Amino acid sequence: MDERMISRALAHLGIAPLNRFFKGGGELIYTVPARKDGDGTFAQVRLPLGVTADMVAGQRGKLAANLGRSGLETWPTKGDEDGLLDLWVADKGALTGGAGRWPLIDDGRVDLFDGVPFGLSQRGSVINAPLIGASWLIGGRPGQGKSSALRTLMLGAALDPTAELWAFALGESPDFDPLAPRLSRYRMGMDDATAEAAIQALADLVDEMERRGKVLGDQPGRPPKVSRRLADDRSLGLHPLVCAFDECHELFQHPRHGKRAAELAIRLVKRARKYGIVPLFATQSPTTDSIPKEITRNITCAAAYSVADHIANDGLLGSGRYAAGIRATELRTHTDRGTCVAVGLSHATFELVRTFYVALEDGIDEVTPIILRALHLMGGVGRAVLGGVPEPEPLDHLADIAEAMHGERRVRTQVVLTRLAALNRRYEGWTFTDLHDALADHGITVRKSDGYKVIRLEDVTAGEGTSP
Repeated sequence: MDERMISRALAHLGIAPLNRFFKGGGELIYTVPARKDGDGTFAQVRLPLGVTADMVAGQRGKLAANLGRSGLETWPTKGDEDGLLDLWVADKGALTGGAGRWPLIDDGRVDLFDGVPFGLSQRGSVINAPLIGASWLIGGRPGQGKSSALRTLMLGAALDPTAELWAFALGESPDFDPLAPRLSRYRMGMDDATAEAAIQALADLVDEMERRGKVLGDQPGRPPKVSRRLADDRSLGLHPLVCAFDECHELFQHPRHGKRAAELAIRLVKRARKYGIVPLFATQSPTTDSIPKEITRNITCAAAYSVADHIANDGLLGSGRYAAGIRATELRTHTDRGTCVAVGLSHATFELVRTFYVALEDGIDEVTPIILRALHLMGGVGRAVLGGVPEPEPLDHLADIAEAMHGERRVRTQVVLTRLAALNRRYEGWTFTDLHDALADHGITVRKSDGYKVIRLEDVTAGEGTSP
């Protein structure tokens, strides 16, 4: 692959100003001449007047055909300027096949400050995924590898004996069951109890973030972020804390708790990177409604497996990525399973990553031996919290409502909500709908008195003898 071949391919894209340029005898300027780059060729081209890199990216299929490559092997993207085209073309057939065995599957440990082996780049080199100082959003169509990728990151974190791990799978999936002995918190399911536990985890992470900020402020020199040295001082409680939320769209779209979950997650994504707290989100439904825009805007690492359209593409990778030629829409379901387009993993504009797969299916379990090794590295500590926030006991809504009544026969619902928040900050953000649903679980109906909605003490007292 040389400049002559690339120029010829560009000359036959059907882009009018480019056609005029070549018909007038113009010759393209290569700011970076075609050169070998891993398992392919890279070149950077200064496009002529009237032509943008986005226009070339829009003709990607035709460019690939002109170069004798598949779409997956041809990556035209915008450089530092709209008129600069970055072009990477894979060697023919170089991207077929998987990434091979995970480097840590049989042996080794991890320092999360150095990252976790995640997959092979388009250039054939191992991508060491950053975790400390990062937040993650992973997504794609069902069955393309997003839960497996999330599990690989968690397995890497498990092999750092100083790390604390939480996981919440908001669906009926066993993907994280073998990790349970290494998890301080773990919930799996599609019920409200799992959603409430996940939201409580988000709230606790925000509280922990605030605590860690104060601890850092008290250290000599007021370090701006958690370092390996500080993380190793167990008296400070600044160890890595990694929390995964699989099928996070179920959380953000929850009819009762979605708004609160989004608010907490956005605060984490914006600020947690300084404090050794690593939020990981994964979804099979990356739409404008399912993932808050502020999360997409502020996430540091994003990985998109095959997606259906530009909305899902930019919902994961960030606004404008599709137009710039960074497109997970080009990945084919099944054929490119396990391959993702990722941003934020390196200094490159994007990476095409064939992710490592640690098998957990059809009677093959490569996960459990890794977790046993992780427990051995910890000295058998297992579930024990390493200094983070312990999981709270579940709330008894009706008992707390009864206490908030203060023995009064009738209390307005707004007053009860205010008193509940004062009683336990976990009720902060509760709405009338939350209160109504909690009462309805016990067959209690909110009534009206003097034009106001009220709760009657006799109803609550009678309801305390029932089960939801």
